Amino acid sequence: MLVKEDDEIFMDEDSIREYDKRYNLHSWSAQKNLNPLVITKAEGIYFWDINGKRYFDMSSQLVNVNVGHGNKEIINAIKEQAERLPFIGPSYAVDVRSKLAAKVIEKAPDNMGKVFFTLGGADANENAIKIARMFTGRQKIFSRYRSYHGASFGAANLSGEPRRYTCEPGLTGFIKFFDPYIYREKVEFKSEEEASRYYLNKLKEQIIYEGADNVAAIFLETVTGSNGVIIPPKGYLQGIRDICDEFGILMVCDEVMTGWGRTGEWFACDNWNVKPDIITFAKGITCGYVPLGGVIVDKKIAEYFDDNVLMCGLTYNAHPIGCAAGCATIDVYEKEGLIENSKKMGKVLGAELEKLKEKHACVGDVRYIGLFSAVELVKHKGTKEPLVPYGKDPGKIMPRIIDKLRERGFSTYSHENCILVAPPLIIKEDELKEALSILDEVLDFVDEYIKNIK
Repeated sequence: MLVKEDDEIFMDEDSIREYDKRYNLHSWSAQKNLNPLVITKAEGIYFWDINGKRYFDMSSQLVNVNVGHGNKEIINAIKEQAERLPFIGPSYAVDVRSKLAAKVIEKAPDNMGKVFFTLGGADANENAIKIARMFTGRQKIFSRYRSYHGASFGAANLSGEPRRYTCEPGLTGFIKFFDPYIYREKVEFKSEEEASRYYLNKLKEQIIYEGADNVAAIFLETVTGSNGVIIPPKGYLQGIRDICDEFGILMVCDEVMTGWGRTGEWFACDNWNVKPDIITFAKGITCGYVPLGGVIVDKKIAEYFDDNVLMCGLTYNAHPIGCAAGCATIDVYEKEGLIENSKKMGKVLGAELEKLKEKHACVGDVRYIGLFSAVELVKHKGTKEPLVPYGKDPGKIMPRIIDKLRERGFSTYSHENCILVAPPLIIKEDELKEALSILDEVLDFVDEYIKNIK
């Protein structure tokens, strides 16, 4: 129903949902049976539906609202830029564009030289592919099976998980290799270092078989994101760096999710003191307040394009409003000590998740670094049989679990047999524990479910 008051039209819940379903196409969904929540307010780590029900935002929406909802400093920066200079093409020099580029390079590893701003994570990866090929003169790109780098055509071909299937047959030159997924590996390792040697030797062998002189880059999410928060074992990332150095291959770290404090460091690669050749980022640079992403390149790549044309660009790249938001966001991280809070609260999160793993029969593994974590659900801890098969969920059990969480005010999402837990970096210990008590309650339901399917 549409209600008119003082020449302003208001929509009730049914009308908003009706218009939404009539005119919008929702991503990754069959449209017919959708019943989206109608949201009217968001503040801090919470958001509210039209009926006033409050939800813990335990996934930071899509792992991007790192500073929480409604931050006034970022909002005011957007307003001020919109009033002063809402748009100018990417070929011009603008104060906020210059300032943000300097801030990004300051926070990146010290080998980095310049940044190319994009609209988001997918086109950051698209441009990183092009830059790697232009710089090396090579064509082949390695990336991992359990990966997601975006849904545009090139980024989808870079991705390894089932969301790439609709873009196949794909582009030539994209080669997949396996994650260091120790929990699911059939080989039993004595240590993380031994596991790293195993995976690195397999990768090196594959590179040789593909022709090392043809490989431009190895792309990897520094910590695998939605596909299970798979944390690299000791020595793995340095081993990738060594392989790249040996064969003249570029190491590209996709930090779209893990960048900007998510893992307790400015960039996840800082946890292992590894310096990639290229870093892609988005999400946490503006925390979703406006779209922005980017490609950071090291000094030798930056120097290459002094004399060679960079064949990349879109109308809205390095948008002034996005850059203003980015500058304000980095200031917020610093002023509020959010990188440190991510590390501190990450320890609390890890301890609480370990308790859930100990308590619940359905929890096979928990993985966490900073405020980035996943709870992996299984039918049996001994066999490690996943709660749902890879790429399939005929009984829709994972959506049912997510619905039960949401009914109790805990909002997140799942992928395969994992529940993601990645709250805003502003979260406090009491808030974190209160939210996880909801997860504890819902895992009781999952425990009962697996009893009944045995």
